[in-house]
Amino acid sequence: MFKVLKVDHVGIAVKNMAEAKRFYTEVLGLTVQGEEVVEPQKVKVCFIPCGDSELELLESTTPDGPVAKFIDKNGEGIQHMALRVDNLQAALAELKAKEIRLIDEVPRYGAGGASIAFVHPKAAGGILLELSERQ
Repeated sequence: MFKVLKVDHVGIAVKNMAEAKRFYTEVLGLTVQGEEVVEPQKVKVCFIPCGDSELELLESTTPDGPVAKFIDKNGEGIQHMALRVDNLQAALAELKAKEIRLIDEVPRYGAGGASIAFVHPKAAGGILLELSERQ
């Protein structure tokens, strides 16, 4: 059995990373800690620690990327919520055994060196739920 350890981060889709970062740093006084491009997901990400969790700003690197499609459909805003788990492989096996609809049945690389997998929004009350395991 796997355990959910905490809310790891909240993913926020933005059109302009620089503008979004200014709000969180200059207005809210938070500090950016890490930025990277995750090519397979066609996204540039920026992490902003906030208490025991983080905000993850997501800017699409291509017009056809998942974040760009999300913004086209829903506008900017919360795109996903990530929960940190102690064992991602066990979590996926258990969810699959419970017939929970998954987007990823095997872990993939996520920003910040995490192993991640997504649960389908239709299985999680309309929320795109990311499961994350960090070493």
